[in-house]
Amino acid sequence: MNKNLAEFLGTFWLVLGGCGSAVLAAAFPDVGIGLLGVSLAFGLTVLTIAYSLGHISGAHLNPAVTFGLWAGGRIEGNQIFPYIISQILGACAAAGVLYVIATGNGADIGGFAANGYGEHSPGHYSMMAAIVTEFVMTFMFLIIILGATDEKAPQGFAGIAIGLGLTLIHLISIPVTNTSVNPARSISQALFVGDWALAQLWLFIVIPILGALAAGAVYKMMRK
Repeated sequence: MNKNLAEFLGTFWLVLGGCGSAVLAAAFPDVGIGLLGVSLAFGLTVLTIAYSLGHISGAHLNPAVTFGLWAGGRIEGNQIFPYIISQILGACAAAGVLYVIATGNGADIGGFAANGYGEHSPGHYSMMAAIVTEFVMTFMFLIIILGATDEKAPQGFAGIAIGLGLTLIHLISIPVTNTSVNPARSISQALFVGDWALAQLWLFIVIPILGALAAGAVYKMMRK
């Protein structure tokens, strides 16, 4: 129960901090934080939760990470679904809080930092570009996580490597898909946007999980 609560709170913070920065602060007149700021915000949420709640649940904060750690032999299969449910609930709770804040000045939520491709990609990238981006970025994210948390890795620095890794991933891929690499983060925003965001949601659930599973298998093979 404690682990599930930690995953709920951690994912809540990731979505509120990351998506919140994109919705509220990215384009704020004259002083907006832009793409770099949003990328840093996502990385900082993971870094702060890794050190505050990581000792309780491992700070997955992401269904793809949970699947990838299972594929890499780090967790048991019976942990997967309780973690994923907690992550999705935490993400949706954060999206609800963000909705209340974002509409507090009478504004429409707009894209609400939802993930998309084609005409809903920030750079109008194709579905194939989105698939390749989400697969490769999630694959590399899991390689970073598995490597940084390996018992043979330098101790105490995993949160920094993972947080900076997620920052870099966002710097690369926000223009393509708004960066998912996290089905919970995609689900929460799509539920509030509806319409096209729900229609395209499948990609941001399926592809990150496939990328994570592949990374888990590859890392496990490298460690043999």
